[in-house]
Amino acid sequence: MPVSNMFSVCKTTSSAARLRRTVPVLAAGAALALAVTGCTRLDTTSPSSVRKGAADAGAADHGTFGTVDCRTAKCVALTFDAGPSENTPRLLDILRREKVPATFFTLGKNHIEKYPQLVRQMDREGHEVASHTWSHKILTKIDADEARAELERPNKAIEKLIGKKPTLMRPPQGRTDDDVNELSKELGLAEVLWTVTAKDYTTNDSALITKRVLDQTKRDGIILLHDIYKGTVPAVPGVIDGLKKRGYVFVTVSQLLAPGKAEPGKVYR
Repeated sequence: MPVSNMFSVCKTTSSAARLRRTVPVLAAGAALALAVTGCTRLDTTSPSSVRKGAADAGAADHGTFGTVDCRTAKCVALTFDAGPSENTPRLLDILRREKVPATFFTLGKNHIEKYPQLVRQMDREGHEVASHTWSHKILTKIDADEARAELERPNKAIEKLIGKKPTLMRPPQGRTDDDVNELSKELGLAEVLWTVTAKDYTTNDSALITKRVLDQTKRDGIILLHDIYKGTVPAVPGVIDGLKKRGYVFVTVSQLLAPGKAEPGKVYR
């Protein structure tokens, strides 16, 4: 499969529990500059590479919101991290009204367990339910057993609610390494990063959040927002309207990759 993006990573001294831990390398979708020697490379794969490499080039992804072929359409994926929350019902109302699907990277502790009905609603209304770990621990900073629990617990909780396990995971803060990749592969999870961030965790200014998204978005963009922050959901109508006027079509992350599919253990951006 062709690789479209590469990030620098550097190896550090390993512990007994984690033999190949790397320095965390991703922040807000960009590579950190690492002024050290002995660096290796972390490969990420773009949606267009997945589509191009798909064996079944004639397949199309059929979702609740209709058939979209991102080989020809100008697609973007709207994603929300760390919910659901008290803001999510309003967000779901907006998405339903605008006929826009999204991918929700849900958090377990105090979110999935607190708002199970919203997880069911996401799935019922055609959105993609994915994992953002159980308690948002940085996977590259914890031992192997703890990392496994962080990924297995939301998988089980989501499957219990909607009848299927998630196939996509977003590592907290986008931090990943070889061990996280291998564990994700074992658990049937692909890692999804992002290309657009409004840094909505830094502001409640909805107009600014909207502007940041519109300024950064390009075709095949994966937009990172959080439905836990006060200013984010009010910004969504402007994001949707602005991107629709520019000819973009909204899809889930899995639809963005179709007719290809995300492979467990690989990192997509």
